[in-house]
Amino acid sequence: QPQLVESGGGLVQAGGSLRLSCEASGHFLSSYTMAWFRQAPGKERDFVAAISWDGGNTYYADSTKGRFTISRDNGENTVYLQMNSLKPEDTAVYYCAASRGLYSGYGRDYDYWGQGTQVTVSS
Repeated sequence: QPQLVESGGGLVQAGGSLRLSCEASGHFLSSYTMAWFRQAPGKERDFVAAISWDGGNTYYADSTKGRFTISRDNGENTVYLQMNSLKPEDTAVYYCAASRGLYSGYGRDYDYWGQGTQVTVSS
């Protein structure tokens, strides 16, 4: 099974940008639909974005559409989340997830998860 490791989180001012990475080891990411979810303190885990196995289709939550971009490099076994125009409400732990199925916006449909990376946006 793939081991997913997120990186790239940190503290940024509102309006700034961050790029998250999710690297897989132990398996080839090209077999999986990949997604990013996030969880703020005291809140449920929310869908952020997803990308099909070949990168041909991408999906976004309404709250991130137009500001975030998900991409993947199957040769590098890595998925990215470029986050622009960040807002304080984007503050959360961001998780990378892999699914052997087709796109889903529900966490229950994903088979493997990373440990998460903290993103904090100051106002």
